[in-house]
Amino acid sequence: MRIAALVAAIAIAFSPLAARADDASTAQRVIRAQEQAFIHDDAATAYSYAAPAIKQIFPSPEIFMAMVQNGYAPVYRHKSFEFGDSKTEGRSVAQRVHIIDANGEAWEALYTLEQQADGNYEITGCSLLKAGQAV
Repeated sequence: MRIAALVAAIAIAFSPLAARADDASTAQRVIRAQEQAFIHDDAATAYSYAAPAIKQIFPSPEIFMAMVQNGYAPVYRHKSFEFGDSKTEGRSVAQRVHIIDANGEAWEALYTLEQQADGNYEITGCSLLKAGQAV
């Protein structure tokens, strides 16, 4: 009986860590899926990963894709796209991505995602800085 209680206590204690790891993994899958949509110039699929607030600002996949092409060229076209640290807080995930753009320059992207009412994570924003730049 004591062993079962101890196992249950350990499982409860570590379940938030596992949930956070799952949330970070899910967020990375969403970001990677959008990145692949950009590579294939699939505006509709890339747009599908944007949160409702982003869709209000950019009301069509074509407008969204034009914004990414013009304002986020390292995200749109790159040589390297690697995940860094992530932080989960409640229903939100912040995920760093290290990017080497098409010209070989290093960038740091900070994606934010939020879990929606249907349980899916959607991208709420992306901040992009040249590596080494101060915030």
